[in-house]
Order: sequence, then C-alpha cells, then structure tokens
Amino acid sequence: MIPPRTKVVSSLGIVQIFAWGSSYYLLAPLAGAIAEDTEWGHALISAGVSVALLMSGLTAPKIGRWIGRSGGRKTLCLGMAFMAIGLFLLSMAHAPWVYLLAWSVLGCGMADGLYDAAFSVLGAAYGRDARSAITQLTLWGGFASTVCWPLSAWLVESIGWRTTCLLYAGIHIFGTLPLCWWALPHASATHSATMHEPVRRSEVGVRRADIRFLCIVVAGVTLTLLATIWSIHMVTILTAGGYTTAAAIAVGTLIGPSQVGARVVEMMGGGRHHPIWTMLAATMLVFVGFLGLQMGFPAAAALVAYGAGNGLWSIARGALPLALYGPEHYGALMGRLARPMLLAGAAAPTLGALLIDKVGAETTMVLLAATAIVPFSMAFLIHVDLMRERRSAEFL
Repeated sequence: MIPPRTKVVSSLGIVQIFAWGSSYYLLAPLAGAIAEDTEWGHALISAGVSVALLMSGLTAPKIGRWIGRSGGRKTLCLGMAFMAIGLFLLSMAHAPWVYLLAWSVLGCGMADGLYDAAFSVLGAAYGRDARSAITQLTLWGGFASTVCWPLSAWLVESIGWRTTCLLYAGIHIFGTLPLCWWALPHASATHSATMHEPVRRSEVGVRRADIRFLCIVVAGVTLTLLATIWSIHMVTILTAGGYTTAAAIAVGTLIGPSQVGARVVEMMGGGRHHPIWTMLAATMLVFVGFLGLQMGFPAAAALVAYGAGNGLWSIARGALPLALYGPEHYGALMGRLARPMLLAGAAAPTLGALLIDKVGAETTMVLLAATAIVPFSMAFLIHVDLMRERRSAEFL
C-alpha cells in the first residue's frame, strides 16, 4: 500500500530542503570561513562543488536504474547516509585531498538524494499521476536556499564551519534518513502502482522517443550551463554593465521568489495542460530574461522572467519524460537525463571564468543571451513532433 500522497510529498520536501541546503547550497555561506581557517585558495575551495557534481553525474544513471528496480526508498536513505559521511569528512578536512574526497562522497549523496532521485520515487509511486506531486515537491525545494543560507551563515558565526558540517551530518543521520525510511513507499507498492499503466505509442517508438529525449537532454545541458554560470558570475557580469555590487546582489535576490511564484502558478493549473507547454514557457522565459539583460532592460524585470523560467524548468524536467515515456522506465530515464546535466554543472564554473577572462564580461553576456535560444528551440521541436504524431493518430 502506498502511503498518503501528502505524507510522501511533505516528507520528501523536508528532505530536499536539507539535502540541497547541505550540499549544493552549502559552500556559499561557508566559503569565507573555510578560506580563513585553512588559507586555501578560492579555486580549491570552489572546486569542491565541481567535484561533487562530477561524481553525481558519473553515478546518476546507475542510481536511476536502481530506483526503477527498488522504488527508491533504499536509494534515498543511502543518499542521506552518503551526505552525512561526506559532511563528517568535510568537518575533519585539514588537507586538500580530504576536502575533495569529502565533496566526492557528498556527490554520491547528491545523485542518490536530490531532485532526480526524488522525482523517480514519485514516478514509481504514482505513475502518470505523479505530475502534481512533482510540482508540489519543487515548491518545497524552492525554499532550500531561503532556509539554509541564513541558517548556515548563523551557524558559522555561532559554532564555526566545521561544527556546522557536523550538525548537518547529524540532521541527516537522525532526521532525513529515518524520515525517508518511514514515509516513502516500499518497492512492492511502487511496482503495483505502475505495472498496469497503459503503454502509449510514443513509448514504443524508439526512434521518435530518442529524438525527443535528445532534445530534452540538449535543453537540460544548456539550461544547466546558463544557470550555473549565472549563479556564480552574476555579480561580475552585472557590475561590468554598470551596476554596483549591492544593486547586483539586490536584484539577484528576486530569482528565488520568482521560481517559487512560477511553480505556484503551475500548481494552480492542476496539470490540465501537457508538460510540453510548461517546458515551452520555461525556456521562453529564460530566453526573455537573458535577452532583456543584454538589451539593457531593467535587471529586476529580466531576472524575474529568468527566475520564473528556472522554476518551471524544474517541473518540466521531471514531468515531461514521465508524460512522454511512462513510469515503467522512468527512474532509468531520469538517471540518463541527470548525467549530462550534472557534468555540465561541474564544467560551468570554469567555463564561465574562462569566458570572462578571455572575452570580457560584456561579451560573455552576449554569448549567454545567444545560447539561451537553444533550449526554447529544443522545446519547440518536441512540440512540433507531438503535434505531428497527434495529427497522424487522428488521420488513422
């Protein structure tokens, strides 16, 4: 028997807040304290997240297949354990190799415990009805930085960065891990939920499915590159365009609320439209945001559009593969999708720095705006293909 949806989604939501907050969002409030304590360079400290994303990308496909077989309960629990071990190692890191090893273990936890794994659990549990649960989960996840950035900053000031890492490790061992074990459905329940799902034509057309999946991958990789470069180098690019540092940071804070707001609008829609429309809206808003910045529109308006697009993409990347291919192999597909995106995220910080160094911040902004048309083009190609399939079915 599958546990009540509210119990599963709310429990996963709490897990996602602390999983994201103690991994992907951990370094921003801790970097200064780490540098002061260890006297390591900024490049080495920042490399930790790249190592974690690299490790996560390398292991993601296997994790996806495992979730497809097991339902994900054990996988999420293992992810929380990896995060706890990684954070413990991080708290004990007095040498660079231990620091990078800690982040590599955290990367394994990220592959097992962040959105892609959580989406796969929901897909296995609820089949094609998982879309609303995915949307609700992204609402929870949207508060990860809102909760954990100020919490981590306060903890660093109060108890130091090493004890902060130990505290987060304890939260995973005594909080998120037991919560996953208690709240998530067993494998037998998830299998029974999906074994009778009807097979659609799009799920058996291998060539057609591959074309669509390739478009999703290209869009995902491009959006990951854009989002990661922007999150790290936003202040540099905006100050080169005439903004003060304080103003650049101020407009940057609009991104988070815009993400959550867009997800609320999507949830209010009740899933009545096909997820391809969500992807079209997401990619169009990201393109409008970058184009607006390049054309000199107010940064606040442009970043609201960009943030809304990012928020919708988090939903589309989980809901669209489920709608196109069904729940039977959803976990494996999400793993295949996650690998190139995570590897792109690992490469993005260095790529952004190289672009700024070689061609300057203003030209980098031009390149980002030009690249932002790629995800929308991929979404449009999928939409055209779906319309062609629909017309063919009506003709027959």
